[in-house]
Amino acid sequence: MAPADARAPRTVEETGLPFLFLAELIAKVLHRRGQLRLPELGAHLKLNVGVIDPLIAFLRAEKLVEVARLGNSGTDADLSYLLTEAGQGRAAAVLARNAYAGPAPVTLAAYAAQVRAQSLAGMQVTRAHMNAAFEGVVVNPQVRDQLGAAMNSGRALFLHGLAGSGKTFLAERLHALLSGAIALPHALMVDGETIPLFDPVQHRARDTDAAAAADTGSGSSSLDRGSAPDLRWVRNLRRPAALAGGELTLEMLDLGFDPHTRLYVAPPHLKSNNGIFIIDDLGRQRCTPDALMNRWIVPMDRGVDYLTLHTGHSFQVPFDVIVVFSSNFVPQRLSDGAFLRRLGYKIEVPPASEEEYTRLFAQACAQAGIRFDAAVFAWLLDCHRTSGVPLLACHPRDLVRQLRDLARYEERAPELDRRALEWAWNNYFAAGAPSGCPLQLERRERGTMEKD
Repeated sequence: MAPADARAPRTVEETGLPFLFLAELIAKVLHRRGQLRLPELGAHLKLNVGVIDPLIAFLRAEKLVEVARLGNSGTDADLSYLLTEAGQGRAAAVLARNAYAGPAPVTLAAYAAQVRAQSLAGMQVTRAHMNAAFEGVVVNPQVRDQLGAAMNSGRALFLHGLAGSGKTFLAERLHALLSGAIALPHALMVDGETIPLFDPVQHRARDTDAAAAADTGSGSSSLDRGSAPDLRWVRNLRRPAALAGGELTLEMLDLGFDPHTRLYVAPPHLKSNNGIFIIDDLGRQRCTPDALMNRWIVPMDRGVDYLTLHTGHSFQVPFDVIVVFSSNFVPQRLSDGAFLRRLGYKIEVPPASEEEYTRLFAQACAQAGIRFDAAVFAWLLDCHRTSGVPLLACHPRDLVRQLRDLARYEERAPELDRRALEWAWNNYFAAGAPSGCPLQLERRERGTMEKD
């Protein structure tokens, strides 16, 4: 049974966490939130009353917590707990070491077992899956089949091609191929330190299971039921996908610790376990490509990574991530054979064919509410041929946007005509249409007729 499928712990021992660690976590929560009833404390910590009771009893015996009565029913429901003066001092000292005061974490061993249980290794991508995920997307058929096969390998892949050829778009689209739901803990406990892991921005519930995910993520109504799920885990999440570009540094790939907030920051690839991590614009980071790629050799080769706490303690974490490198440079220019042989697939994304470019332009026109004119578009294709400008996937969208911008400026409905298209071409490529282009040929003919 995977750890996230186990019932909620009913004793401190069943949590796998040290008794004193949990007692200090309660002190930090009471320091941050003030006076709390037992159900409120349980809902915050994602632990049931059976786990919290002995911890509260210990803190009361140590004169760190005291009891206050808020109601007149004479039952335990009226009782709330708050820190004594000594408790405030103890909590402040603990917060100075590590300021985390959220849901109770799980152990590193439990997290590693869960990652293995929901590994990408058991996932299969077929041509039917690719067709469904890329429905309506204009993509080179050979590239589409290469990407589909690459996803079955579970290994890193390298997308390369001209800037604007659609590499990043294709890489992000791969997320739609990831099937199945995963569970993720709110936080990890490593050597007495707490590392937040669940990120609501990156880790999102599957659309069909949003309600179920919400039910397992909060609420205290099930805290006393022995068969309740362990609320320290967030379930029914989509497999994650993260993207980092030119801002990526080697330091970002290590475990971060902010000395001011006293909180850890998990690196992006740890948050991407059981999913995809895209490194875009490889070769444009502030560190050298060799240094960045060498950082990935051990994780990609062995399926594990090594991180270090700010205390100096190093520990091993699972690495179950499909890393997608995207670059304008060919692989051989960026690294040596030792790294390149660890890349399962090196896929070139070429310029679009004329047929693909036509479909892309028609789609861009439809999205902008512009009627597609085949005659005007053929005129644009001739201009591409004459100028030698490659047919890149980004051009239709960008040119059509300029047609729309000009129409708004001129207070008219946007349309695909030669005058506006020439204007967009000159803006986009920062130069007039080439001398052999039909745009220029017609201009010269028009000028000669005017002189005559």
